[in-house]
Amino acid sequence: MELIPAAVEAYAERYTSQESELMYQLNRETHLKVEQPHMLSGQVQGQFLSMVSHMIQPRRILELGTYTGYSAICLAAGLVPGGILHTVDINEELEALCHQYFSASGNGSKIKMHIGKAADVIEQLDEVFDLVFIDADKSGYEQYYDLVWDKLRPGGFILADNVLYHGQVLAPENEQGRQAKAMVSFCEKVLADDRAEQVLITIRDGVLLIRKK
Repeated sequence: MELIPAAVEAYAERYTSQESELMYQLNRETHLKVEQPHMLSGQVQGQFLSMVSHMIQPRRILELGTYTGYSAICLAAGLVPGGILHTVDINEELEALCHQYFSASGNGSKIKMHIGKAADVIEQLDEVFDLVFIDADKSGYEQYYDLVWDKLRPGGFILADNVLYHGQVLAPENEQGRQAKAMVSFCEKVLADDRAEQVLITIRDGVLLIRKK
């Protein structure tokens, strides 16, 4: 089940700033050459990520789940001078493609890519983050949330993607798949955390925006 009708998606795209030529090419190459291209953020969500980053003006960003690098480039656009975005992915086969587009974006020096398990990389990073984007394996969201919390500055933000999981979260529990159940459990965990405040935004596949009090 897709929650947002195609006509609404098209309307949103019409009134959202268009992709740059570089981002269009990355979008196209991902769809032509890479498995599961639906994982790419795309025009509307990409612009949303860029807007959030520009509003926060972060010094340090952590992204969990690089895929082909589209979202990393969008997030890096709002970094202050001297800022760094750490992005983590387990798929080393996409590393060369990511670096190609990171370099072409003009922000390649601001993006540091890590290949490995997200939990392991998080523990190794000695940073204080202003913004964290969680878009890796859904069953790991709760662990990632716990691991990044103490590395997130007070007043910092977490964006968690796919929390609506294609609408499957609305099905009865016994009809939900493993990923959908993980998203419900994650949202319940954040809701019960009095250290945080949050809003679930119904953009694309759902983004939970969390602020550390």
